[in-house]
Amino acid sequence: MKKLLSIMTTFTLTAGLFAGCSGSETKSDKANKDDKVLKVWSFTDELKKENAIKTFEEKHGVKVELTIVPIADYPTKLKPVLESGVGAPDVFTGEIAFLKQWTERDYWENLSKEPYNVDEWEKDYTPYVFNLGKDAKGNVKAVSWQTTPGGIFYRRSIAKQVLGTDDPAKVGEMMSTWDGLFAVGEKLKQQNYRLFPDEGSIRWFARGADSQPWVNEKNELIMTEAKLNYFDQAKTLRDKDYTAFAPEWSPSWFAAMDGPVAYNGGWEEVKKDTKDKTEVFAYALPTWGLHSVLKANAKKTAGDWAVTSGPNPYFWGGTWLGIYKNSKKKDLAFEFVKMMTHDEEFLTKWAKQTGDVLSYTPVTSKIKDNFSEPFLGGQNNYTFFLNESEKIDAKAVTKYDQEIDTLFGAQVTEYVEGKKTKEKALQDFYKAVKNAYPNIKTP
Repeated sequence: MKKLLSIMTTFTLTAGLFAGCSGSETKSDKANKDDKVLKVWSFTDELKKENAIKTFEEKHGVKVELTIVPIADYPTKLKPVLESGVGAPDVFTGEIAFLKQWTERDYWENLSKEPYNVDEWEKDYTPYVFNLGKDAKGNVKAVSWQTTPGGIFYRRSIAKQVLGTDDPAKVGEMMSTWDGLFAVGEKLKQQNYRLFPDEGSIRWFARGADSQPWVNEKNELIMTEAKLNYFDQAKTLRDKDYTAFAPEWSPSWFAAMDGPVAYNGGWEEVKKDTKDKTEVFAYALPTWGLHSVLKANAKKTAGDWAVTSGPNPYFWGGTWLGIYKNSKKKDLAFEFVKMMTHDEEFLTKWAKQTGDVLSYTPVTSKIKDNFSEPFLGGQNNYTFFLNESEKIDAKAVTKYDQEIDTLFGAQVTEYVEGKKTKEKALQDFYKAVKNAYPNIKTP
C-alpha cells in the first residue's frame, strides 16, 4: 500500500511538473473545473445537515461550494454580489424577514416558466409556504421544504404541580384565550414560577392574530385592533409580574430552559449564587426552536417538556431557496432545488433524521403519525405542528415587516417600561415609520 501511494505521489508530482513547464492552467481547464462546482449561499447551516450536500455531490458528480454568512450580514453581503454577478452563487436561500423584498427584485429565476414549471407543484405544499415564495404577479421565485408554525413549549413537571395536568390538549385549552393565558400566569406566580421569560414571548401571537398587512395596496400604514392589543397584553405581563425579566437571547433566557435563574437577570451573565430565583414555565418558539434552541440548552430538563397551542396560531422564520437569475448552471441549480424541496426519498430521510417539519405533503402524509419525540416526553410534535400550519394565513406578510416590526416593538417596550403613555408611544411609532418610509401614509 505504501509503495502504491509512493508511485501515485511521484506520478502526481511529475504531472504537476510537466503542467508547470507547459504554462499555467488554460481557460478551458478552468472552465471544466467550474462546470463541476455548484455555488450555494445561505444564512443558515441547515444545508450541511444529514449529508444533504454530500448526497447531491455523489448523485451528480459535482462539488457543492457552500458559503454561510451570518444572518445579520447576509442581505448586505449578498445584494452587491447578486447585482454585479461577480462571485455570485448559483443557488441562494432567503429568510422570511427579507423574502418578500427579494421575490420582487428579480434576483431569483422565475420558476413558473419553462423548463421548471414549478406551478405544477403547488398542490403538494402547505399553502402559506408555497405562496410566500411567489412575487406580486404570482410567479414562483423560491420554494421551501419546511413549514415553521409556532407553539408554546412548557415544562410538564411544573404543569402537573400548578395546573394539575401536563396533557398538551388540556394545557392548551387553558391558554386558548388571553384571559386564560393570564390566569395561568397568575397561578404560576403564586408558586414562584413565571409564565414566560419576557414580554417579547407574546409578540408572535400578536402577529398571528392579524390578517391585515402593515402596509396596504394604497401605501397606507394599517393599525389594527390586534396590534393595539399587543400594547396592553405586554403591559399586563409586566405589571402582573408574569415574566422572569429574562430578555430574549440573553444568558438568562437560555439558562432558564434548564432550571432556576435569577429573577430580573437582564442582559448580565447568569448569577448562580443569587437567592432571588424563579423558574420559567414556557417559551413561545416555532418548529426549529425545538431542535436549535431548546435541545441545545435544556440538558437537565430534557424529557420534561411538551408543546401546545396558545391564543392563536403563528409562524416564525423559514428558509426558501431558488436559482440566481444569471447563473450559468441553471439546470444543475434546479436539480439542487428539486432535491431539497421535491425529492420524496431524500426528504423522507431528512425529516426522520432532523425532525424538520416539512411543507411537502406527499412525505408528511406518510410519516406524520410515527413521530415520538423523547425530549417532549414522547409527544408527537410533528402532527401538532402540521395541524397548526394549516391554520396559518400569511397574506399579511410584506416587504416592510422587518423594519416596521422593529420600530413597533421599540415603542411597545417604552410603554411597558412606563417611559411613555400608550398614546405617546403610538404617535412616536407613526413618526418613526414616516421617517423610515416617507412614501407610506400614516394615521
